[in-house]
Amino acid sequence: MTRHRIVTADGLARPAGFAHAVVAAPGASVYLGGQTAQGPDGSIVGETMVEQFDVAAGNVVTALRAAGAAPQDLVQLLIYVTDVAAYQSSLGAIGTLYRKHFGRHYPAIALFGVAALFDADAMIELLGTAVIPAGP
Repeated sequence: MTRHRIVTADGLARPAGFAHAVVAAPGASVYLGGQTAQGPDGSIVGETMVEQFDVAAGNVVTALRAAGAAPQDLVQLLIYVTDVAAYQSSLGAIGTLYRKHFGRHYPAIALFGVAALFDADAMIELLGTAVIPAGP
């Protein structure tokens, strides 16, 4: 459960798998670096969008925990992919993996199709912002 306020705006299409907006509770901000499907040795793990999403999402959670945050502290998640059609055709499997790593917490999310990522083997990169709520 998050203490951030998830906003569903009247007049917009009902969100599915994302929030229209998130009002962050007061607290400490965490700005994550972009996470790809890099394994501990620096190489990209996975040959499909689904496999790479699984690793990249796990890396996001690892970085969050290292900063003292948790998945429910995410207020924004930006997803960069080199193949939007491959992402769309894998939505069911990606949704299952999303819930594995982040639960049913859906922050403000956007998907961007890009020509390339820094690592030529990477198909996906996740960039998150979290706020660790202050107090009890």
